[in-house]
Amino acid sequence: MAEHHTGPIETGAPMDYKEHEKTYNLFLRAAKLGTTIVVALLIGMTAGFFGHAGFLGGFLIFIILAFVGSYLTL
Repeated sequence: MAEHHTGPIETGAPMDYKEHEKTYNLFLRAAKLGTTIVVALLIGMTAGFFGHAGFLGGFLIFIILAFVGSYLTL
């Protein structure tokens, strides 16, 4: 059946909040960078497929937007 424990619930090591904050900030930076790359890719594909930029123009737009966006978000 169910076990009944007495005493503290947390028996592991104490939380390292400084390390937790560093990990969370790294996750946020990676999420921003990933979103920026995907948006730049979609804009480049739109320019290449539906605009008059062609493949190389769309690729160039993607590269420029990816670098500028990653510089602005980090």
